[in-house]
Amino acid sequence: MAANPALATGGAPAAPARVVGGEDPQLLRLLQMEELQLRAMRSVMPKYFAEAYRTYPQIPAGTLEAIAWSQSRWLPLQPADTEHHHNRMPTAYGVMGLYAGEGFADQVAAASRLTGLSTRLIMTDSRANILAAAALLAQEIRTAGLARNGIAPAPEQISQVLARYAGFTPVPGGNAIDDFARQSFAFDVLLSMDRGVNDRGAIVPERPIQWERAFAARQLVLLRAPFVRLDISSGRVVADGYAIDPLSETLVARGTGAIGRAQGATDYGPAIWDPASPSNYTASRSAAIGAVTIHTTQGSYAGTISWFKNPAAQVSAHYVIRSSDGQVTQMVRNAHTAWHVRNHNSYTLGIEHEGYISNSSWYTTAMYNASSALVRNFCSKYSAIKCSSAYNGPSSSGSVVLSDSVKIKGHQHYSGNDHTDPGIYWNWSRYYSLLNPAPAGTVKLLDSFESTVGHFNTSPTYSGSTTGISTASTALRYCSMSRYGSCSLQVKLVDNPSTSASWNVRLLSGSGSPSANVQLTRANGKVGFWVYAAGTGMSVALGVDDSDGTERSVSRTLPANTWTYVEWSLEDAAQWDAWVGGNGAITASTVTLDAVWLYHAQTSYNLFVYVDDVQIKN
Repeated sequence: MAANPALATGGAPAAPARVVGGEDPQLLRLLQMEELQLRAMRSVMPKYFAEAYRTYPQIPAGTLEAIAWSQSRWLPLQPADTEHHHNRMPTAYGVMGLYAGEGFADQVAAASRLTGLSTRLIMTDSRANILAAAALLAQEIRTAGLARNGIAPAPEQISQVLARYAGFTPVPGGNAIDDFARQSFAFDVLLSMDRGVNDRGAIVPERPIQWERAFAARQLVLLRAPFVRLDISSGRVVADGYAIDPLSETLVARGTGAIGRAQGATDYGPAIWDPASPSNYTASRSAAIGAVTIHTTQGSYAGTISWFKNPAAQVSAHYVIRSSDGQVTQMVRNAHTAWHVRNHNSYTLGIEHEGYISNSSWYTTAMYNASSALVRNFCSKYSAIKCSSAYNGPSSSGSVVLSDSVKIKGHQHYSGNDHTDPGIYWNWSRYYSLLNPAPAGTVKLLDSFESTVGHFNTSPTYSGSTTGISTASTALRYCSMSRYGSCSLQVKLVDNPSTSASWNVRLLSGSGSPSANVQLTRANGKVGFWVYAAGTGMSVALGVDDSDGTERSVSRTLPANTWTYVEWSLEDAAQWDAWVGGNGAITASTVTLDAVWLYHAQTSYNLFVYVDDVQIKN
């Protein structure tokens, strides 16, 4: 069904200025072409995963798809994808991202011995690669004593198995589960299962993870694992000495606040501290800090952290950012010289972004938000770095040297370097707009849904405060219905037949984590979106994260089968009620969007709601 521009909008405002936070037209065309290619390439993968589960029934359903998502974003990796061995990272092969030595474990050779498949076939053929990874994982499950009568254990039971499977550098004098990089790998795999993935043909079935059974409490604090399925409005204490923070909705040690700094102080408050090997950086600087280098790891977040801790790597960066949720790990102090951009190391700060330049799936909204927040911190600390001096031109696939006056730019933009990261899919105009927020009196798009689901990367049932609907409900990018542009977010609500409760749906933004969302200015601020309810009786609201908890807006009733613009003022206390830890009024100078709320009386038939152009006006 196509959107009709003549639909009545009840005096709604004109189209917003989409240049602010929108998509670069050239990049959008590239993303549309990539989507066609990815869907075709990924279409054969499900049958290979199904064969692997039949062969190795002790593997929990969805685990292989989640490993593939964490390691490659379902793209068969080959040596060319490592792009001149960026960071000298060990090469990962195939859709499962298996290593073949070079400083990490030789998973390819080990799998060849288990399966009888040749190493060449494992490295180059997707079916063989998936079977090889399954054989390795099944062996680890058997070794752990979790394969009983051929019945697969629960995903929570294999967190330590996943940590051992990861294939990273062994930890001297320690065990696998004590290594943060291995924990991070296991966490990312389970997070992909917990959230579920439906991205341009890549599907990881959603399977709720009981995080408190997967990791010890201290590890959950460090990993900042989500507890959004718990009913946090009850203020329930999960374990002695720990609680769920009402703002971040993650487990924290009592008295530490939302961050829970389990690894020591960092130069940037939200970051985790996990130092690189002293053999991989210089513990001083020969020049003042004056620039920022944007990298793509050409590997996974966990793998990069492990590699920077390996004394043989001879490479490092100051920070590494995870794709899935924007988690930031600092590995080299700002005052020290990381080895990341050759002859420009002495004066630059280096940020590695998880992923591969050949696949845009890695560059998530959470990653852009986390990275830009980090760089804005640099701009406030170092007089030589101005956020307005960031590159704001088209992305490119080659090496293009830029002037020294451009202080925030990619690895590909420095002289004396042959790397091409962050590459053709990095959205520089979007990044620039995040570094330089729009002035008052403008409209800023938070989510246009033109190329991704943006902040809305979880299903409607991901929140524990959602009631009445079944896990068959979905929230997907949909390109046959939109108010502006080509795509919108389609929310399919399916009744849960086991309850007669009315539908109260908390459609999370940024998985409910304020750190995964853009800060919004309260002064003269109005947050709104376009919405189309394909049925009667629907009403909507917003939730925002304030400094003292979450405030929920009053609801707006929607007419059926028409696009309607709804918005709420951040300054009008009459439009907000207290919810989790809040006081019913927005008092902080900045807030973040927590969720869109959808309400409907219980009904047995499916309902579709479409959301487009979520925005902030000041």
